[in-house]
Amino acid sequence: MRKPVRHWLPRRLWSPWSWQQVQITYYQELDYDNDWATYVYPLATTTKGGMDSRTEGTFSLGMRVKSEVPIVSMESPSHGDEFVMAKHTESYYEASLETKEGDLNRDVVLAYKVSRPMTGIDMIASNSPRDDGYFMLTLTAGEELATENSGMDYVFILDVSGSMAYDGKLALSRESIGAFIKELGKQDRFEVVTFNVTPNTLFGELRPVETANQDAAAEFLRSQQGRGGTVLRSAMSVAYKYGEVDRPLNVVILSDGMTDQGERSELLSLIGSRPANAKVFCVGVGNEVNRGLLSQMAEDAGGLAAFISHGDDFDRQAKAFRRKLTRPAASNVKIDFAGIDVYDVEPKQLPNLYHGMPVRMYGRYRGSGPVDVRVRAEINGSPIDQAVKVNFPAKDPSNPELERMWAWHRVDGLQKAADRTGSRSTVVDEIIRLGETYSIVTEYTSFIVLENDAEYERWKIERKNLDRTTRDRRQQQIVQASLNAIRDKAMADLGPAAAERQLASNGQPSPLSPVADGTPTSTDSERRNLNVPLSRRGPGTPTFGGGAIDPITGTITVALAGLGAAAARRRRKETDAEING
Repeated sequence: MRKPVRHWLPRRLWSPWSWQQVQITYYQELDYDNDWATYVYPLATTTKGGMDSRTEGTFSLGMRVKSEVPIVSMESPSHGDEFVMAKHTESYYEASLETKEGDLNRDVVLAYKVSRPMTGIDMIASNSPRDDGYFMLTLTAGEELATENSGMDYVFILDVSGSMAYDGKLALSRESIGAFIKELGKQDRFEVVTFNVTPNTLFGELRPVETANQDAAAEFLRSQQGRGGTVLRSAMSVAYKYGEVDRPLNVVILSDGMTDQGERSELLSLIGSRPANAKVFCVGVGNEVNRGLLSQMAEDAGGLAAFISHGDDFDRQAKAFRRKLTRPAASNVKIDFAGIDVYDVEPKQLPNLYHGMPVRMYGRYRGSGPVDVRVRAEINGSPIDQAVKVNFPAKDPSNPELERMWAWHRVDGLQKAADRTGSRSTVVDEIIRLGETYSIVTEYTSFIVLENDAEYERWKIERKNLDRTTRDRRQQQIVQASLNAIRDKAMADLGPAAAERQLASNGQPSPLSPVADGTPTSTDSERRNLNVPLSRRGPGTPTFGGGAIDPITGTITVALAGLGAAAARRRRKETDAEING
């Protein structure tokens, strides 16, 4: 089996008295739920007791949010009025936070709501002349799927192992379950199961959603303490016993997923043996969480995974969670392409489509031009078959982040497929190749930082990603220039001079001039945002709106000031204390 290459560096590069500035840029998908896109900056990362989590100087954070779908509102569940929100256009908002003594033990959470009424497809692409193209396609359910289902059964499984005792995870889980139970309907029933090495049930049966039962659940949750190991399979086996033939069963697991590595294949096997009417939903708690395992369990069980932070709005999350469960899902979703060669699609098997939770597909393509995109699915057992025409561009430099996001999903798909067999030996080489080619961190690759180009030559380290990094930085500058132009246009409409211009133009404001930077125009976007109504409609039935917000097309830029200097001063003090001690 191929091993990762290790590069040994001279001692002088690791001297504690030398300084090297490292700039890190990363991309991530925003959690998107019920028309809310949420960004979490995980500040709550204190690793040991006694550490001072307050900054010594000013802590400031700025966010610039641009969405191709109009933004309805923006808020910070974690910091509330401490943020100043500025609306420049319907698609571009700016948020700013500045405090003298910021708390580094509280996550920063920013959420914005968009409006998109109909089920639809969005597609964005990245393509350069030297390589095949990359694309991300997003399918989101609209209001035509908003019919309520009848009562359901819920078994909430709470992890009370030792790892949940840290970082406030157990308290966060208690609060979340309480919010979920409060949102259940009168026709629903529920049970609460806790587990560490063994499961423990509250009622021993499903109980109706009544005040006495809700109070009993709250008291039961308050009595729990985090201790012991993590054996999830026993708790899941107990939960499956609550399944009844004539009612849907939703098993909701709240955990950090920090189970023994050897239990992973057993859990995935157990997912496959669940009752026919059961779905498993996984809620990851806190910042230290095994996203891969929880997501894979939910996907394999026809459910979905969500992740919550200390700074989030639990009531909003609970309402959005129940909304997905009580609306019909489109199952057996398949998306096919005709017209060009589409390959290396991730995920191989698309998850169910839930109301408020988009399905995302990443892939590569050869060629360009109009492509027939066919969407097939089942809703309540009835087949749906719709097709739209989407333009795949021959050249599009505006979304270079898609290349690394595709590679990350490709690695994730390889690992999940291998884990189902119990061994990763057949995929390690390909994971290492992808990690090195796209500069992404995996379990088998990591980053290395050298002082200059000469050091890379000296140690014979090939910089495979230099061209991609250059294109990324160029596009980041273009995005910044585009956002500045939008903001300047919004500011130009303020003050006496703006009023004079309005009068001179008979009250008609001048349109925003296009930015000559290669950014796709509105015409480009309209060609890639298309309705796919997943309902049985008669001929000529009108549709409205378009596809889903694309959490990667929606750009968030984050600027931090004060935090780095304060942290560096604190580290120097700790280092001096250790040396002098």
